[in-house]
Amino acid sequence: MSVIELTQSNFDETITNNEIVIIDFWAPWCGPCLQFAPTFKETSEKVQGVTFAKINTEEEQALGAHFRIRSIPTLMIFRDSIGIFSQPGSLSGKDLEDLLEKAKTIDMDEVRKELESQ
Repeated sequence: MSVIELTQSNFDETITNNEIVIIDFWAPWCGPCLQFAPTFKETSEKVQGVTFAKINTEEEQALGAHFRIRSIPTLMIFRDSIGIFSQPGSLSGKDLEDLLEKAKTIDMDEVRKELESQ
């Protein structure tokens, strides 16, 4: 699957219409972001059932601010439109694959119950 560019205009639709979305917040001047990009793309071609997206924090400053992105790269995972993971830094391809497999196994009914109780 290819990696899509998320913007203010397609963000909500992408999160709503896909079960699992992983987002790479990045910037063109960020060395670690550029080093991680091939790993992110390669993993997108291996892992099924996940939408891979990137947000350029230089062009989409409002999205970066909304999610309080302070360090890039930052990875964020949404499942059923709920944010279930956010962490600055990059991962190896294997660690990224493992993380996504774990995201697929989370009991979202439990997540929703916990969110309702907060």
